[in-house]
Amino acid sequence: MEAASRTGAGDEDRQLNSNLSLSLSPLEIKQLASVIASHHTYSPNQKQCSSLLTQRTTATPDAIWSIVCHFECPQIYKHFIRSCTVKDNNIGIGTIREVSVISGLPASTSSERLDVLDDENRIFGFSIIGGEHRLKNYRSITTVNEITDDAGKLWTVVLESYIVDVPEGNTVDDTRFFADYVVKLNLQKLASVAESPPPSDK
Repeated sequence: MEAASRTGAGDEDRQLNSNLSLSLSPLEIKQLASVIASHHTYSPNQKQCSSLLTQRTTATPDAIWSIVCHFECPQIYKHFIRSCTVKDNNIGIGTIREVSVISGLPASTSSERLDVLDDENRIFGFSIIGGEHRLKNYRSITTVNEITDDAGKLWTVVLESYIVDVPEGNTVDDTRFFADYVVKLNLQKLASVAESPPPSDK
């Protein structure tokens, strides 16, 4: 899995296409082009950075989506989360979750708002709106996509992108490196959890 980074104006599209070619096949790029254009394209200013990461998996799109769509349970596949609390029993756009982060990271809590929950198209989005951390104005979109080749073989590609402010005293590369690292681990765990067989009843 590779990250497709968005940096300054002018070279963004060229760099994005170059990085995607390392992580996705030409067939995948062709089938995902409209999704990337619609949901994973940003125009960061000089004080922001963005990135697009990919995860290929043999799990079905429905299996992946059944995990991603649970806004109230990010710890199922996200590393570094100690606990998550949602006060509203009716999860919907605008719902807030309060996340407690494990020690060892430059963060302790995160307040996150659900922005997109599209079951039909398998699109999920959230924003970080508060808490004790360095990812200010972080916005993320995840899409779960089915890929089909000419022989009828099916597999899933998960795309997750984000845009975030660069903290004072940090560089764009520093910020992207940290955020990419966390997202990569989460996507790898997502695939692992979805691919694992369900526990057998004894």
